[in-house]
Amino acid sequence: MLVGYVSNERYVALCDVALEFANDSITLQARSSATGAIHADIPPGTYQVALQHPGYGSKRVTMTVNPDQPYHFRLLTDCLLGYMWPKAAAAGETSEFRVHAVEEYRLELWRYGAEKQFIRRIGTFDEHGPRATMQITPDGDYTQTGVQWNDQGYNRVAQGQHLKAPDHSGLYYLHARTKSGDFFSFPWVVSPAKPKSAVAVLASDLNWNAYNSFGGRSNYIMPDEFPAVPIVNSRQELERYTRADHFNYGSETYQPLSLDRPEPYNHIDEREQLADPVESRQGCHLAPTEWRFLGWMEQQGLDYDLYSESQFHFDRFNLDDYRTLIITTHPEYWTRHMYTTLKTWVYERGGRLIYLGGNGLNCEVEFQGDDHRVVHHNGVWHHPPILVEHFGTPEMPYESRMHARLESEANLLGVVFTFDGAMGAAPYRVVDETHWCFAGTGLKNGDTFGHESQNRRVPGGASGHETDKVSPSSPKNLKILAQGTNPGAGGAHMIHYETPTHGEVFSVGSITWPASLLMDEQVSTITANVIRRFAQA
Repeated sequence: MLVGYVSNERYVALCDVALEFANDSITLQARSSATGAIHADIPPGTYQVALQHPGYGSKRVTMTVNPDQPYHFRLLTDCLLGYMWPKAAAAGETSEFRVHAVEEYRLELWRYGAEKQFIRRIGTFDEHGPRATMQITPDGDYTQTGVQWNDQGYNRVAQGQHLKAPDHSGLYYLHARTKSGDFFSFPWVVSPAKPKSAVAVLASDLNWNAYNSFGGRSNYIMPDEFPAVPIVNSRQELERYTRADHFNYGSETYQPLSLDRPEPYNHIDEREQLADPVESRQGCHLAPTEWRFLGWMEQQGLDYDLYSESQFHFDRFNLDDYRTLIITTHPEYWTRHMYTTLKTWVYERGGRLIYLGGNGLNCEVEFQGDDHRVVHHNGVWHHPPILVEHFGTPEMPYESRMHARLESEANLLGVVFTFDGAMGAAPYRVVDETHWCFAGTGLKNGDTFGHESQNRRVPGGASGHETDKVSPSSPKNLKILAQGTNPGAGGAHMIHYETPTHGEVFSVGSITWPASLLMDEQVSTITANVIRRFAQA
């Protein structure tokens, strides 16, 4: 009978895995097939199962054989990975480093600002038992539950793997290197114990999680749930490849995605420096590009306190302690609490928001009663190539997934994402040369700027990758300052508006904007003008 399936951390079927089932009355051996299926003539009941497969970590589990409910075994590839938990901490607080290695490794702490700054060596780790630094993943869909690394085997004080967050706020990375030379880096957001700047910046950890496919699922790969059978060949089995009319979000419900997972997309190569291009496909809109923005701020002498989006959701800091909040690159997924807190601050208490990204605040996510599992409220939704003037029609009644559940983010940001212009990039063209943001740039109406970018996935300029535009939901007193020259209606709108309480919002509406800061003097000057003005009392 079919006992279950076995797959790796990508939910790819594993063939020829050796399994041994044992209890007080029976011992039986089996091997998995090409689809990862395990067939065995075995009575239902509870068993101790040992699994072995070359190139993967062996393990023992207790499971129940049930012919009506195939069991899903998971094995973890022999490799080097790691993450901090929690992934953000205030100065003086502790986080745990959770590293998966199959040989001795050393660990160092670095701060990523205007340059990579070595902070200190954490230590060398190998333990006493064979492969004891190897982590063990749960079975089943641990994209929902988290990988729970260090839960097994690190229960003594002598085995503790906790770090105290440094006093200096910023983006930190842990560098892990094995004895044979493998390297992996992973981020740690350190916020101040008390506010030290007039400017707060949010690292987009909720967005990082949405794109994180470790475990086999993300909000883009099998976003609703796993299929019943592990993947053998993605091109032949996933609808994103097999159906021309496929779009990601065709379900009313979506299973949670846990932040308690390593984030391979946020890895930064040991040799990569701030001025280097961002070569990785996902790094162009995740932490590697956010580092470019933070490094640029430090080069400009602009102070900031860094927090994560999840810290903002859980009220770990007070917006009223700051004059300005900056969100950058791709802050696509926000909770309702975050959105309403920010809008109230801007509209009722004179807060100043700088939005230096694209496709932001586009979808509501909801924490599931804890600090690591979020549901993405995508609904049945897709972004067809459609002009902004079609918003509010039966063809496109809502401007975004956030609009379908709360309101269009254009009410706050002034702009909202449309698919026009996606996966292309171009410079901006000046529309209102009289605006103070252009001081010192020499730009006049009709001039273009933002021709260069570090974004290698979508090269071409500062307006790109994904772009936002003014919509019917935008504030009526909004001013368009510049517009991307992307073909058709694809150009991002750079906008500014004020609220009756002297709150202000400046938005660029483009993912590639931060990747142009170090490449284009005019993009740099405009951004510095806005930050310095907004940070004033």
